[in-house]
Amino acid sequence: MSQSLRIEERDTHVLATLDRPEKRNAIDQELVDALHELCATLESEPRTLVLTGAGGTFAAGADIAQLRERRADDARAGINTRCFARIRSLPMPVIAVVDGYALGGGAELAYAADIRIGTPSLKIGNPETGLGIIAAAGATWRLREIVGEPLAAEILLTGRVLGADEALAAGLVTRVLEPDEARDEAARIAARIAALDPAATQATKRALLAPRDAHPAIDLEEQAVLFESPEKMRRMTAFLERKKK
Repeated sequence: MSQSLRIEERDTHVLATLDRPEKRNAIDQELVDALHELCATLESEPRTLVLTGAGGTFAAGADIAQLRERRADDARAGINTRCFARIRSLPMPVIAVVDGYALGGGAELAYAADIRIGTPSLKIGNPETGLGIIAAAGATWRLREIVGEPLAAEILLTGRVLGADEALAAGLVTRVLEPDEARDEAARIAARIAALDPAATQATKRALLAPRDAHPAIDLEEQAVLFESPEKMRRMTAFLERKKK
């Protein structure tokens, strides 16, 4: 595993820390490769992922020195786009602790998470047009799904950066906590998820990610599988037995 991505196995989740503090955790090819390697592990052994950044920054953006040298074929290859899509599609939930700057590609990595927790120093947005490019790694479709089209358009078309209070009000993060408390809260959320049925959690995530026209068919098919599962019988029987006491 790359030195730029620090992986820690916890009882209830995997903690992955972007660890390029000297570059404010800018997302370069090495980090993308490390994220792909992590995704491969979590696809074969599903666990909740908690993403965070070292040094008081989530990720200040893509590595501009590398980005400057990329050409049309690199754009079409979707280097960051495909990486973040893979993170978004992981079978178990992804929780991002978004501390400090989350700009450009860093913001798009945060948008790929299922749950985002901010800190008071949060600065999140997409200033790509100021660098002569667009936010092509997920912002143009994920951001409007999260905050709505009017605010997404303002952020993307003007380069506006949201602070913590604005991000919370817009639903871009679900809470704002001091950094240590935010990481502790992410761990508590992961522990709550770990207490649930993994199959039901994974089915819920698949349904959440499905396009609108796939519903309700996908929900009913997922439920049909779960209705036959021994774990459903075990959990419901235990619930009914507790109710009798």
